[in-house]
Amino acid sequence: MFQYTARPDLLKDRIILVTGAGRGIGAAAARTFAAHGATVLLLGKTEEHLNRVYDEIEAAGYPQPVVIPLNLETALPHQYDELAATIEREFGHLDGLLHNASILGPRTPLEQLSGDHFMRVMQINVNAEFMLTSTLLPLLKLSEDASVLFTSSSVGRKGRAYWGAYAVSKFATEGLMQVLADEVEGTCAVRANSINPGGTRTDMRAQAYPGENPMSRPGPEEIMPVYLYLMGPDSKGVNGQAFDAQQTSNMP
Repeated sequence: MFQYTARPDLLKDRIILVTGAGRGIGAAAARTFAAHGATVLLLGKTEEHLNRVYDEIEAAGYPQPVVIPLNLETALPHQYDELAATIEREFGHLDGLLHNASILGPRTPLEQLSGDHFMRVMQINVNAEFMLTSTLLPLLKLSEDASVLFTSSSVGRKGRAYWGAYAVSKFATEGLMQVLADEVEGTCAVRANSINPGGTRTDMRAQAYPGENPMSRPGPEEIMPVYLYLMGPDSKGVNGQAFDAQQTSNMP
């Protein structure tokens, strides 16, 4: 596991948006960021799940989060603009963006993968990611130290049979991170990196590996050290790198 111990106030006064914040890794990241002082903007499509995370954060006495219901599959350009305008009005800037929301799609040979399924995965995993990044970048540039984290996968770094649109979308995610990182390098206080969570005890993992004992994998909370490191000031200057949450060798 990635070795890093965050001080309690690591993210004090930071404004961080987390997509897919209602469940799994997104919910764990939201709770963890809040526990270290951040005001977390909880973005997802299911308001019930977001409200549950909101309640958990508030009950723990952490900074009050904000619930942002948004369906990334159907969101239109004006909705991204409205989101940016709301964040600017309420907070003035943005210090962090965790792209966590994604879907698995069918695990099937490419020959049998329908165009509709392919495009749906790309819409949520890549197109929405781009729209959020490009729309929120001006607010991130207003921060003194901003971090954009992209969620990757081992199949987005080396292609694997039957992982279809999901693998392709994660290759695209790595590409988007690298292009953004190169563009912001030396020009502003924004940095961009990717994280491969590895096999984690989530609903998506259970969908991909239905026969696997879920207890054989770490829970989302256990992989949070790399998320804290990359979202906080200790990783300032780290840009354009691909990290693995469950390996120690990538620690700078």
